[in-house]
Amino acid sequence: MNEREPGASQEAPVGTQAAADLPGPAGIDPACALCGSRERRILFREGPHSIVRCSACELVYVTPRREERALMAEVYGADYWRSPAARERGYSDYLGDEALYLRTFRARWRRLARHLPRGGRALDVGCAAGFSMVALAERGFEVHGIEPSPAIRAAAVARFGAARIHGGTLVDLPHKPKSFELISLWDVLEHLCDPLAALARTRELLAPEGRLVIETQDVNSWAARLLGRRWTHYKHAEHLLHFSPRTLTRALERTGFEVLFRTRRGAGKYVSPRFVAERARRVAPWLAWAADAAARLPVEALYVNPQDEMIVVARRAGPGRGSSP
Repeated sequence: MNEREPGASQEAPVGTQAAADLPGPAGIDPACALCGSRERRILFREGPHSIVRCSACELVYVTPRREERALMAEVYGADYWRSPAARERGYSDYLGDEALYLRTFRARWRRLARHLPRGGRALDVGCAAGFSMVALAERGFEVHGIEPSPAIRAAAVARFGAARIHGGTLVDLPHKPKSFELISLWDVLEHLCDPLAALARTRELLAPEGRLVIETQDVNSWAARLLGRRWTHYKHAEHLLHFSPRTLTRALERTGFEVLFRTRRGAGKYVSPRFVAERARRVAPWLAWAADAAARLPVEALYVNPQDEMIVVARRAGPGRGSSP
């Protein structure tokens, strides 16, 4: 099924029951965040949401969604970071899993080291409690972070100080252009209403020979294709966009970057048996008995990589790296 709405504005209020089901402000039916097209094909519907693929550029995204100003208040509060329903939104216990996140980020930065500068100033966008920053500081970087959610930002401020943690967004970050040798967005891009604006601002902040690291889910992975609507990354209130290698590369190229390296191998994470059990119940509810058994495994951490997330390293494109896109 194709939905064709020529001449529509970039964001139009949705006058449907789906919009009425969304709490807070009226739902927004967005155009494609990558190319602006309103021609799309519905992949599936779930509750008030439709998951659609842009007919022009193939970006997969959610409609309707909350207005940007409502997302932080309604989605990313304290119950996001300690969620009673982490299969649908947020994390079971983000702070409680600190040791697992630290182990994951140390492994990821170690794997990426040959593609990155050896030191300098680093900015972690969407830094949460600062676990990636800890791993980078151990590698000799001067670390800074952005975290708009007050519910988790306090933990990063307690660790690094308020001067290093910005409570706004990339747009209002008070740093001069070309301030950072390394900028990272771990599990961030899929949450944004306007990823191109974020990437363009990132380019402004990146030093001419700096590196950008992005990790996001791969909607064209075998896991996403096999599981369909049961894919664990379909969490519609928060994951607004679903990139593939092709659409992520296009977003980067449109904002003046070139991709240097891409991998799925290093995108796994250390998780608790509880996490494995939660995800197993979403993928196959009839395997509840196996999920319960997994939750009782006598181990503290399991390394899990279903190859459905990707890490990309990019740099500014163009001669001299300093020209505008």
